[in-house]
Amino acid sequence: MEREQQPGRRALLGAAALGAGAVALSAGTAGAAGTSGEADTATAAGAGSSGRVRGLPVPTVIGHRGASGYRPEHTLGSYQLALDMGADVIEQDLVPTKDGHLVCRHENDITATTDVSDHPEFAGRKTTKTVDGTKLTGWFTEDFTLAELKTLRAKERIPGTRQRNTLYDGRWEVPSFEEVLQWAEREGRKRGRPVWLHVETKHPTYFRKLGLGLEEPVAKLLRRYGRHRKDSPQFLQSFEPSSIQRLRKLVATPSVVLLSTVTSRPWDFVEAGDPRTVADLVKPEGLKWIAGFAQGIGPDLSVIIPRTADGKLGTPTPVVKDAHAAGLFLHPYTMRNENSFLPADFRRGTDPNAYGDAFGAFKVYFATGIDGIFSDNADTAVLARADFLEKH
Repeated sequence: MEREQQPGRRALLGAAALGAGAVALSAGTAGAAGTSGEADTATAAGAGSSGRVRGLPVPTVIGHRGASGYRPEHTLGSYQLALDMGADVIEQDLVPTKDGHLVCRHENDITATTDVSDHPEFAGRKTTKTVDGTKLTGWFTEDFTLAELKTLRAKERIPGTRQRNTLYDGRWEVPSFEEVLQWAEREGRKRGRPVWLHVETKHPTYFRKLGLGLEEPVAKLLRRYGRHRKDSPQFLQSFEPSSIQRLRKLVATPSVVLLSTVTSRPWDFVEAGDPRTVADLVKPEGLKWIAGFAQGIGPDLSVIIPRTADGKLGTPTPVVKDAHAAGLFLHPYTMRNENSFLPADFRRGTDPNAYGDAFGAFKVYFATGIDGIFSDNADTAVLARADFLEKH
C-alpha cells in the first residue's frame, strides 16, 4: 500500500453518524461470491439512502497486507489471521512475474520480504533498477517465473521492529493472486458471506513499459472468479489514477485512487508531465475529477490530519467533508500499534517498538468521519471501532 514507509459491533452507520455525505459500499452477506459471479447486490449508503443495508460496517477495517503486525506481510497466513481477527476487507498488492502471473508482494523488490538472498542459484539475478525514479539494488519479481518464485519463502520485512514476526519466517510461500482468490472463495463458503478484497496495482506505468501491464491480467482473473461487477465484494486501488481509469474500462468493480503525502505527485503524472500534486487532487475540483472514474480515495492519514513540527496531530483538513460532497468514500492508511508509527501525542514510553495508545489515535481518526481505515493490527482496529460506535 504505502509509498515508504471476534468482530465488534457490525452495524452500518448512516451519513448522519459520520458526517453529511458519508458513503459506504456494502454487499449482502448471505452468500460468498463464487466462480459463477453471483453476489448480493451492493448498496451505496449515504445521504438520501433508506432502508436496512447489510454489508460492510462503517468505519470499515481493512487488513493492511493482511495482519502484517503479527505475520510476514502478504502471505496466506497473514490474510487468514486478519480475517479471523474480524477485518472486513483484506488487502493485496500485486506485481507481475517474468511469465505474466500476478503475485502478492508490496514491491517487486523482494530482497527484504523473501529468502531469495539465501538461494545461490539466484545470486546472478541480483541487479540494480530504477523504479518510479528510485534506484534499488536487489532481486525483482519480473526477473523470475512463478515456478521460481514458488521455491522462495516469505519473511518479515521489518524484523528490527517486529522481531516476534520472524518466528514465522520461511513458513509460507509467495502467494499468487489466483491462489488468494481461491482462498477467498473457500473462506466465503465456510463463513456464508463474501470475503472482501482490496487489490492494488503496484507501479503500473513501470510494468507497462516492460510489457507486463497489470490491468488486463487483473481484470481477467476478476472475471474468472466473478469479482468484476459493481456489486462484487472487491475494491481496486492504485496510486496511479490512469491505472484506475484503465481498469474501469475492463471491470465495474468499485475503485479507489490512493494518495500519498500532499507534496507528492502520482508517478503517472510525472511521466505524463502533469504538474498536479496530491494537494491539488484533494481540492474540490480535484476530487470532482477523481469522482468521474472512481468511487473512493485512499489518502495517507497525514492528508486527513497533518502532523505538527513536533510530530503530534494537528488540525483536521476539510478533505473528508469535501470528498463526501463529491460522492467519494475515504479509506485512509495506515494505522499501526508501535510507537514509531504513531503520532507523538499517542506514544507511550521510550521504546520505539513498544505499543503506544493506538486506541486513542483511532478515536481521533474515526471522529473525522472517514469511512474505513487500513491497519496492520486488525484486532486493535475492530475493538477501536466497537468503542467508537458505542459512543456514537
